[in-house]
Amino acid sequence: MSKTPLSKSPILSELQQLKAYISEQIIGQEILVERMLIALLADGHILVEGAPGLAKTRAINVLSKGIEANFHRVQFTPDLLPADLTGTEIYRPQQAAFEFQKGPLFHNLILADEINRSPAKVQAALLEAMAERQITVGSTTYPLPPLFMVMATQNPIEQEGTYPLPEAQLDRFLLHIKIGYPDPEHEKAILQLARNEAKNSFTADFAHFDRISQDSIFQARSEVLELYMADNLQDYLLQIVLATRNPKVYGEDLASWLQYGASPRASIALDRCARAKAWLQQRDFVSPEDIQDLAYDVLRHRLILSYEAEAEGITTDYFIKQLIARIAVP
Repeated sequence: MSKTPLSKSPILSELQQLKAYISEQIIGQEILVERMLIALLADGHILVEGAPGLAKTRAINVLSKGIEANFHRVQFTPDLLPADLTGTEIYRPQQAAFEFQKGPLFHNLILADEINRSPAKVQAALLEAMAERQITVGSTTYPLPPLFMVMATQNPIEQEGTYPLPEAQLDRFLLHIKIGYPDPEHEKAILQLARNEAKNSFTADFAHFDRISQDSIFQARSEVLELYMADNLQDYLLQIVLATRNPKVYGEDLASWLQYGASPRASIALDRCARAKAWLQQRDFVSPEDIQDLAYDVLRHRLILSYEAEAEGITTDYFIKQLIARIAVP
């Protein structure tokens, strides 16, 4: 059980203010805003899939302005090199020695835009950073900042000239989020916001409240880990993940649709994200709805469907929906 009542948690109040302000700047993408904060609290990386122009870059940039963190955007292209991410050693004639020049990965928040447009070597360099929180250049290993989060994007429309992410790298993402177009009411508000910004040269301004310190983020992570989850709910969470490895228990059709299930990393991700979601909603316990809601974002990139499922037009989201419907809720 959390030691401090959530209603009295100072950092929760700060993050609620931050969430409200980001939502004012990123209109119509409530799920993206919530999932970014969940990933921040769960110490993980996110893969966002959505068409261009849906405020993906703006979202993580605004987030970086609300906390004591620096932000860097990297446009992934076929000619990108690993050194463009990690940095490289530069010879200094004055010292007659090589000096390491840090690359973009040494920032706190990274936007890896159109990550699937880079070749395998670049993806491997990013994988080490995401998995080990360090990079290796030559024979030297450099640690990355304690607060480090990658938000990678994929364009679902144009697939020509892309390099599909390998399963090992996909599994390193805490969440795979799919976002769509805003509804007419939200788009009308976006037009008004764009006019105001053009008129006033407006940028996201956090002057009305202090930026959240990194120490506060680490404190919030501790509170999230201490949040209560009933034993039967933990069993329910594990049952969902384990069912992806043995779906035959819940139906022959499910078994025929799936080739590979989720790893234990999925169980850890679902546990931490469900706790973070409950914490953000000012609850001191996890509910079945928290687990069900996040199961899609946690599992969709970790499941490999069979050729039979693809031929029938079955998606990972549909598979997860069927799985959740067939597992008894405690």
